[in-house]
Amino acid sequence: MTDSTFVKLLREQIGHEFDAHQQYVAIAVWFDGQDLPQLARHYYRQALEERNHAMMIVQYLLDRDLPVAIPAGSAVRNDFASVLEPITLALAQEKQVTSQIEAIFRAARQEGDALGEQFLLWFLKEQVEEVASASTLRTVAERAGDNLFDLENYVAREQIGDGGESADAPAAAGGAI
Repeated sequence: MTDSTFVKLLREQIGHEFDAHQQYVAIAVWFDGQDLPQLARHYYRQALEERNHAMMIVQYLLDRDLPVAIPAGSAVRNDFASVLEPITLALAQEKQVTSQIEAIFRAARQEGDALGEQFLLWFLKEQVEEVASASTLRTVAERAGDNLFDLENYVAREQIGDGGESADAPAAAGGAI
């Protein structure tokens, strides 16, 4: 089992989730530097969600008595020419994570790992919500154009995503934050 494709991909996903965490921190910091506090707050919250996702995978591996290694992170993008660039990057990142989760699910199914499939069902549901939220935010940002007050008001007014709160979420190693 420890050498299965499913487990290999799941271990790699820990790194992908931490990479997403770091990229969201970089996006949030950029928005903070642009004096856009609502967008910054949104992406700081997204960063915590991704960290929690990584720790959920860690807890799952621990629960199944499988070795865990925390990988080094990848480089992040810190500079953007417009408000739309980091929002577009976030959408692309969520689509990429969705593809990764789907591949892990397919591996679990192919290997007959019912426990692995069950674990990943929550992540699949979460990715539908994440992509939809990121897509909507990008559309609103495009419509707002140069009127960043409208975009900030939208982010302040609307609930974008589930805020990382989900009663049926898997447990995170060390606890979710």
